[in-house]
Amino acid sequence: MQKEEAKKRIEALSRELEMHNYRYYILNDPSVSDYTYDEKMRELRSLEAEYPDLLLPASPSQRVGGGASSTFEKVTHAVQMASLQDVFSFEEVAAFVQRCKEQLRDPRFVVEPKIDGLSVSLEYKNGILTRGSTRGDGFMGEDVTMNLKTIHTVPLQLKEAPSYLEVRGEVYMSRKRFEKLAQQQEENGETPFKNPRNAASGSLRQKDASVTAKRGLDILIFNIQQIEGVTLTDHKASIDYLADLGLTTVSQSDLLNDTEQILEEIRRIGEERSSYPYDIDGVVVKLDSFSQREEMGSTSKVPKWAVAYKFPPEEKDTILRDIEIGVGRTGVITPVAVFDPVRLAGTDVSRATLHNQDFINEKGICIGDTIVVRKAGEIIPEVVRAVRHAENAVLYHLPEKCPVCGTRAERDETEAALRCPNPDCPAQLMKRMIHFASKDAMNIDGLGPQNLIALSEAGLIHSVADLYTLKKEDLLRLERFAEKSAENLLAAIEKSKENPLDRLIFGLGIRNIGRGAAKLLCERFPSMEQIQNASAEEIAEIEGFGAVMAESVVTAFAEPHLRALSARLSEMGVRMTYDAAVVTDRRFEGLTFVLTGTLSTMKRSDAKALIEQYGGKVSGSVSKKTSYVVAGEEAGSKLDKANALGIPVVSEEELIQMTGQEG
Repeated sequence: MQKEEAKKRIEALSRELEMHNYRYYILNDPSVSDYTYDEKMRELRSLEAEYPDLLLPASPSQRVGGGASSTFEKVTHAVQMASLQDVFSFEEVAAFVQRCKEQLRDPRFVVEPKIDGLSVSLEYKNGILTRGSTRGDGFMGEDVTMNLKTIHTVPLQLKEAPSYLEVRGEVYMSRKRFEKLAQQQEENGETPFKNPRNAASGSLRQKDASVTAKRGLDILIFNIQQIEGVTLTDHKASIDYLADLGLTTVSQSDLLNDTEQILEEIRRIGEERSSYPYDIDGVVVKLDSFSQREEMGSTSKVPKWAVAYKFPPEEKDTILRDIEIGVGRTGVITPVAVFDPVRLAGTDVSRATLHNQDFINEKGICIGDTIVVRKAGEIIPEVVRAVRHAENAVLYHLPEKCPVCGTRAERDETEAALRCPNPDCPAQLMKRMIHFASKDAMNIDGLGPQNLIALSEAGLIHSVADLYTLKKEDLLRLERFAEKSAENLLAAIEKSKENPLDRLIFGLGIRNIGRGAAKLLCERFPSMEQIQNASAEEIAEIEGFGAVMAESVVTAFAEPHLRALSARLSEMGVRMTYDAAVVTDRRFEGLTFVLTGTLSTMKRSDAKALIEQYGGKVSGSVSKKTSYVVAGEEAGSKLDKANALGIPVVSEEELIQMTGQEG
């Protein structure tokens, strides 16, 4: 095929594929089979590979995601991406409407669902998508153009577009896609995202756009930031205009003037929120007229022409059918309520923890009760109260013996927990193995819960030390493993032997000892032998430790089974020493940092290590003693508190500059 002919074919294929994308993703009305679509995409990519100079900026082939990026460039927003004033009652909404009526002549309002996602900007020049960026702090965000191009509901080219257009939208992950992703993460032994919003944020900010492409993100546009070549005077008409251009836009109410009509629309959206395919955390009420918006003005933080009504936690009645008992890795016996499924915050819920006997006594909970449940923070299901007892109801009492091994349970004197004291309890052993292999502990890739259960049921492992005796032929006898996956797992297990001692200490699951405490412990006692021989008084002298944590360490290593396990792990070649980084440059000596928001080039743990490398300390909360706050993407209340206290706020790049490093 000659170059001129190839050029015409590339243009035709691009137009056709974008039309198919629009019908499939926007109209939900596919026009060709997946096979036909794939064949045409394959032809397009082949021609683009043969003639790379003919690659169009808006080519559909660019949605697949390219190579990994080491960083996201900063973007200064020409128009501030402001947040909205949150209100939590109908009275506050009515007060906002009244203020507008007092200052404006015949104001009209639009009511829209508030999508719980990640706010972004899309910029188009002559209809071609040229840049996409995150909101950041409203003034400066990050360039995530390649990642946004992988979202099929983001048009790469607009039809009959103005010369320049910048729009604002919300990137989200549908509940259906989130549930599928969470299941995949659990099967892979990864920590699932907490909710769709976190999943959307984490997926959009992947360094490798091909990962974003697999996550199935969507977008809804809700505002015009800038436009050239077209004059628009009101919001509702502008959203209709954007829809005509080919953008997916947020649903809107009719124009409303009456306060009761506005409140009724909020009620309606609240009642129907579970029917939306995505999470919404509230409702936005905004003035329709752009000139009236200018007249109302803005504060330094929020516009005065709109408010966001936030939903209270959704509560529903259901019947408590049973109480199941679980045993954790530290032996805690936990009652779990099993009730008729109810839909809360977009997902079906049928279980919630009842914590301990004190909680059950306080709520007066009996099997058969009608109970009220909700999701705390829209994430974790919880039982709020019992509203009605069944006939002949009896207050529930936790069993006197461990339901797994039959050992007599003991009440912990320091907390309300009931525990199984048997260290060889099968339930504890499995939970401990899952924790041992987890990312923050020994980080054994490919050793998720399902594989551990399979290995245990096959009689191949009875403790974490048995992991280091596994052979390739052992794994190949199991259906879950093929040649390559068996080799990969054995390599990951072997690699874990080189982990520093603090990861092993954390992986052993000692009560009250988290990842940070394990590191502090190893910095003071840099070998397993020294830790085992340290007294509670010596350990308590570690800054950041207390008597309870110190006693937990001493008690744990006083148990013969843990000593025996440590000895066996040492025999297997697991590292039993800790080499603390030598701090020669102590430029952060005496300084305390607080990290907030999502960092773009490193994890929080990496930033913490960097600060400590130069002699600084990292705290989890902002106070007058805080020296600097390091603010990343979507920084929250910690940033607000720092500003209120006048504490210096630095970006991730500025932190690196403070160390004198190039990057």
